[in-house]
Amino acid sequence: MEAVFLTFVFVLSIFLGFELISKVPSTLHTPLMSGSNAISGITMIGSLASLKADNLTVAVILGTLAVTFATINVVGGYAVTNRMLEMFKKKDDGGAK
Repeated sequence: MEAVFLTFVFVLSIFLGFELISKVPSTLHTPLMSGSNAISGITMIGSLASLKADNLTVAVILGTLAVTFATINVVGGYAVTNRMLEMFKKKDDGGAK
């Protein structure tokens, strides 16, 4: 019963996430992504909490995957944020006035 409930919550969150992201204007996608890097911290906490599960092998595998994907998300988000901030810096004209 618990697996069915968890699958239902997972599928529901996929549809909800898709609907929410599709309603965001394109000008806000990059700031929204860079600001949502903190959510990956929740993924890290969830992966650590999964170590308390009864099936240790599955918990270690899923925890490792969660940490890997969260790390990729954080690094990619900060790279995009850095690139976005570079767009707002003034360009040097080589000394021309």
